[in-house]
Amino acid sequence: MSTAPAAQAGARTETNRWVVLVLVCLAQFMVVLDATIVNVALPSIQHDLDFSPANLAWIINSYTLLFGGFLLLGGRAADLFGRKRVFLAGVILFSAASALCALATSQGMLIGFRGLQGLGAALVSPAALSIIMTTFADGAERTKALAAWGAIAASGSAFGLLLGGVLTESLSWEWIFLVNVPIGAAAFFASLRLIPESKGDGARGFDIGGAIAVTGGVVAIVYAIVRAEADGWGSSTTLGFGALGIALLVGFVLIERVHKHPLVRLGIFKVRSLSTANGVMVLAMAGMFAMFFFATIYVQEVLGYSPIKSGFAFLPFTVGIIGGSVAAQQLIPRIGVKAQILSGLVLAGVGLLLMTRITPAGNYLSELFPAVVVLSIGMGMLFVPLTLLATTNVNEHDAGLASGLFNTSQQVGGALGLAILSTFATSRTENQIGDGVQASQALVDGYHLAFLIGAVFMAVGAVAVTLLIRRADTATINADEAAVAMAH
Repeated sequence: MSTAPAAQAGARTETNRWVVLVLVCLAQFMVVLDATIVNVALPSIQHDLDFSPANLAWIINSYTLLFGGFLLLGGRAADLFGRKRVFLAGVILFSAASALCALATSQGMLIGFRGLQGLGAALVSPAALSIIMTTFADGAERTKALAAWGAIAASGSAFGLLLGGVLTESLSWEWIFLVNVPIGAAAFFASLRLIPESKGDGARGFDIGGAIAVTGGVVAIVYAIVRAEADGWGSSTTLGFGALGIALLVGFVLIERVHKHPLVRLGIFKVRSLSTANGVMVLAMAGMFAMFFFATIYVQEVLGYSPIKSGFAFLPFTVGIIGGSVAAQQLIPRIGVKAQILSGLVLAGVGLLLMTRITPAGNYLSELFPAVVVLSIGMGMLFVPLTLLATTNVNEHDAGLASGLFNTSQQVGGALGLAILSTFATSRTENQIGDGVQASQALVDGYHLAFLIGAVFMAVGAVAVTLLIRRADTATINADEAAVAMAH
């Protein structure tokens, strides 16, 4: 008599777990969607709010810097205050900030509200992943859940490009932010009822000072780099903010050394594979962010593409990343992690060099398409082995920290790279215009320099991997771990 109710209860529990997965993936879809949906709308935003090329990058940077800077703190908050509670708070903040972005009437308002979006994402993303890890304890089911999580990230990026183009062209750029509101509302109310609360078992320390110091330091340095183009590298503004950024980062190190429960246990950087993987990811994301930023403006401002056509133009990038990731899963057991990373860096570098072939009267199929395909395959081949390299050789109790650091490197690397490359590109363009070069050619010349520097970043990463990664660093990585990393 008792077996039927027990079986029904077990079935409900099983169903609820997969419903929980759907809900957290829906929220993550919203976060990932916002990372690409903005790119296609950048030219429209630039015209409406009169953004300069240098300030336009802050629409991206304010989001990525706050996202990356507070990602570790968001994960710690989820363990301390409750994963469901922090997840819901992040969804509310992200959705509200999205609505405020749509209402922005000035550059400062939009940049500020984008920063709030990034802060909301820093709460949503680690809490959602933590909910998955605690909901699915079984290894096989956890792998399936993480595979779904990874698929959402890939599809969100692709859908963001298309949806951004459709909404911008059919309605207005404000709708790329307003679309988050109903998604966020659905995720919030369903999660409020269906996701159970859970907390971590660790110590109850909360290092908010460390999070503020490291985020403020990186923001100050990025601002100094961006201002250098207009004010000069030796100006008081550039030097002042640069010095402030360095001081804050030094302060972060001091805080982490004395804090009872530091945000980052500094000893983890003694793991050579982790430090190298994070450094290479910073360099790789710097090049990739620059490609998206400059190429999106190029196809609309120079080639005259509509927003919708622009969205379709970059779909091969998403396909290439997925294809590269699948190839990496198959190749790692055969050629090893180090060779796989070097292959990805070489392809990504070649892709960026191919981007220097674009012209004011360019042809998409002969100039841009090959570069996008090669770069995307290279980046796809990088993500899996770098994830393994960053997380495999750390102690079990540092696994969450290692994963968080790697995700932070992606966001901060993109912001730093975009700041550096946009500064050099803008300076090159203005110098060319001053020399009497036609505006469209001057703009393309600036992009050429940015892509070339991005290729140099990839080369530096390849040298670092060649010199620093040894056989012992990759000996424990096997085919099974490659499959798990692919799920991320």
